[in-house]
Amino acid sequence: MANLIPLSQLKADSSHNIGSDVFDPTDLPAYAGNDKVGTVRGALTEGGGKIRYLILDVGGWFSAKQVLVPVGLARIEDDGVYVDSMTRDQVKALSEYHEGQEYTADTQVADERVLRGSETIPSVTMPDGGYDYRDHDETDMMYKTPQKLQLLEERLQVNKQRAVAGSVEIGKRVETRTENVNVGLEHEELVIERTAVSEPRPVEGHVTLGDTAQTLRVDLEAETAQLNKQAFVTEEVEIGKRTVTEQQTLSDTVGREVLDVTRSGEVIVDGDTRTAAETTADATDDRDRTGQRR
Repeated sequence: MANLIPLSQLKADSSHNIGSDVFDPTDLPAYAGNDKVGTVRGALTEGGGKIRYLILDVGGWFSAKQVLVPVGLARIEDDGVYVDSMTRDQVKALSEYHEGQEYTADTQVADERVLRGSETIPSVTMPDGGYDYRDHDETDMMYKTPQKLQLLEERLQVNKQRAVAGSVEIGKRVETRTENVNVGLEHEELVIERTAVSEPRPVEGHVTLGDTAQTLRVDLEAETAQLNKQAFVTEEVEIGKRTVTEQQTLSDTVGREVLDVTRSGEVIVDGDTRTAAETTADATDDRDRTGQRR
């Protein structure tokens, strides 16, 4: 294979010390827009581990076909590799790659013409006969490994755990009060009736007053009341638990990383047409607003 070695071979060969920080895109899913194109099966390297091509299985578009995609056309994210600029027709026109085959300079030229959409492409031959990947040209990104800067931000995570918030003891106690009960009670009273004799009559026989003492005993009855207490069920209490959800607002301070671009000279960043002088003026205004020395 002309100057191109599979990344897997370099990693397996102990004679090539490429380091542990070399990015390996193998097995990442590949997307074009919202379509899943297929899967990255590996990479071809040149110059001691510099990735030049991604081996892309395009089974999502075409069955049983692998193509080589210049690494500069890929956008690498955490969830996969994106080749947004490639179309289905371009992938169809690319030469099919088989593992272990030599990817010749002529084939590279033909595929590059397909991807650039032009018959005219930059020079492709180096003085030593190798393929020219235009490392010296900062504007030609087709074969340069995309640089990725991750901007991080903090987000609040809420973890809930159950704990005993309190306890309730339920029992009984005796509470007393005084009640009055009206009861009708009967009793006997002695009734003495005296009747005067209108025509007195003599007592027969010899009678001396005071000789005979007579006493009459009369028992009088009366009802008495006795109080007895009887327990009655007046209320039943059932004990259970229920879950109630209440909304609480938790707050904390979080930070996020923002892109900070420093320009030197008349530099234009893609998507931003401001000049270095305008950027400096904006920065000066920012310092004025924060009260810092101009």
